[in-house]
Amino acid sequence: MVDTVVSLPALFHAIREVGAYLHREFKQFSRSRTEYKTARDPVSYADRQAEAILQAHCARLLPEAGFILEESGGSDHEKDLLWVIDPLDGTKNFVHGIPLFGISVALLHHRRPILGVVYAVPQDEIFWAIRGGGAYCGEERLYVSETDDPDKLLVVTGFMYREPERAERYFHALNEIMRRFGGLRRLGSAALDLAYVAAGRLDVFFEMDLNPWDVAAGALLVAEAGGVVTDFSGGENFLFGGRILAGGKWAHQAVQTVLEQSGLS
Repeated sequence: MVDTVVSLPALFHAIREVGAYLHREFKQFSRSRTEYKTARDPVSYADRQAEAILQAHCARLLPEAGFILEESGGSDHEKDLLWVIDPLDGTKNFVHGIPLFGISVALLHHRRPILGVVYAVPQDEIFWAIRGGGAYCGEERLYVSETDDPDKLLVVTGFMYREPERAERYFHALNEIMRRFGGLRRLGSAALDLAYVAAGRLDVFFEMDLNPWDVAAGALLVAEAGGVVTDFSGGENFLFGGRILAGGKWAHQAVQTVLEQSGLS
């Protein structure tokens, strides 16, 4: 279906154009220009400008689609086709001068991702997937890790900050993960976390308090790379439910067990 509704080369060109803009701004960005949506949630003029450019491009590519957008909210959320856009995932990294951030663009059909693109801007890596067509980095086919050795399992997560009162259960889960498995990472970009899981660089990802624009593209990448993507209880409400667990089959089950035992499922 994707091939008949949107031009992938045109979409990739638009995303790379926005990526070039972000890369230029990153090199000259001053933290004094950072704004905050909440006390701990930064935003910048670069987020807003990147979103405006992407929205304009996507509207031209597919005029009948609506939008779910991080910065401006979007429009026509009830349409059958929806663009879901995070113009700068990893804003905190961006404003602190850490070169680990990206662009996430997904297309939903009846609220299910059918196309997902994650662009790692500083590394110039474009990860993409079409439902039923596999996941790729450029032209290279991606597959999730099949690691089933707990000592070799590399877990990636994000630290929740919107509701600190739930931190006790969350940090109990982190403690168990560090005790049981080979390593734990926190990269600061859910979209890149998921892309790296799809590429087999990381074994499993989990996080809570997320939004559709954080995970829509990356979730499809993992699924099309042969992985399992669910909410913490093993259900399908990961896109709009705020909790996602994604990885290879064994890794997914191993971490889900920890989350259940920690009272997070």
